[in-house]
Amino acid sequence: MRRYWFKPKQFWKWFAAYYPVTWQGWTITVALTVVFLAVFIAADRSSHSVSDTFYAAVLPEIIVLLIFDIVSFRTGEYPSWWRKRDNL
Repeated sequence: MRRYWFKPKQFWKWFAAYYPVTWQGWTITVALTVVFLAVFIAADRSSHSVSDTFYAAVLPEIIVLLIFDIVSFRTGEYPSWWRKRDNL
């Protein structure tokens, strides 16, 4: 039996959000949250306006969120509502 780090939570009809269920999942979640905040703080310190902060932080934070999405999908349980059903 495989031990999953993340479990899916269904919202709307087809979407899934993953939440941590093991210490490994929590470690990844906290680490990427710290990186997310550090990127924002670094971008905010070097900018002079809200738009500068936005443009400096958006791309790196999208990359951090994509990394989290890939890690949670690869180490998490596959959502049961995405499986094909033979009797449909």
